[in-house]
Amino acid sequence: KNKLCHNVKELKKYKRKMKLVAAYLLATLGGNKTPSEDDLKKILSSVGVEADSAKVKALLEALKGKDVAEVIKAGKAKLSAVPSGGSGGSASSGGDASGDKKEEKKEEEEE
Repeated sequence: KNKLCHNVKELKKYKRKMKLVAAYLLATLGGNKTPSEDDLKKILSSVGVEADSAKVKALLEALKGKDVAEVIKAGKAKLSAVPSGGSGGSASSGGDASGDKKEEKKEEEEE
């Protein structure tokens, strides 16, 4: 039960961080290359979220002088290195699995 409670707390903390990141991205997509603390707080308050000044400042400091597109690109590269878990079978994309096996046999015979 404690482990579940811990995971719920972590999830809530993660969601709060993502709201702040989303506000930053919205500001930059709107043409504001360097959003301020007030800009982010205004965006968040428009949807009923109260922003923590310390966290807003920390995010702004972390992104200071960085191109958002480059930050996203670097993040994607890091995520691709993370194991995605799950070892279940892959879903078919509408093709016939037996047709795939026939193609493999033909290729083997041709070699």
